[in-house]
Amino acid sequence: MKLIEIMDLLEESGAYLEGHFLLTSGRHSERYFEKFRVLEHPQYAERLCSELARRFQDVAVDVVIGPAIGGIILAYETARQLGARAIFAEREAGRMQLRRGFAIEAGEKVLVVEDVVTTGGSVQEVVELVEQTAGHIQGIGILMDRSGGAVDLGYRLEALVTLDIQSYDPQECPLCRQGIPITQRGSRNI
Repeated sequence: MKLIEIMDLLEESGAYLEGHFLLTSGRHSERYFEKFRVLEHPQYAERLCSELARRFQDVAVDVVIGPAIGGIILAYETARQLGARAIFAEREAGRMQLRRGFAIEAGEKVLVVEDVVTTGGSVQEVVELVEQTAGHIQGIGILMDRSGGAVDLGYRLEALVTLDIQSYDPQECPLCRQGIPITQRGSRNI
């Protein structure tokens, strides 16, 4: 799938937004990716996850894991395409945990997936969780890398879209200085 096709899906579905947004990382940005607007269309999710799976077809994968909530659909559909198991990690007491009976056995080959990366914090937590289980991380697949490729998580990383989208520390945000109202999206505080 070509970058232009992916961007068309994001724009057609209303997933790519402009305004003043509070990101999960705590930073502010004038652009936001509302992944569930594209993932609410099963045919789009299938196409995007097919491309993630294609990029990792050269390695064996036993299990695909993503952080809740954004990584659940991605993990499921990518795992389906790779013939692997799909699980997700949830934040409990401030840390990513495996719950609901999910487990990664020592030696299992794991692909980590995530919807959007700005600083890589949530993905890093999932990576550390997998490392604690002695699973072998085969790579990290991401729908959108907002960092322009600056995030290094220590493993092979494949992003369907890599954009250098400016984000700001709240104290330095020009959008705040202009008095533009901020919108908080996402599920971190729910």
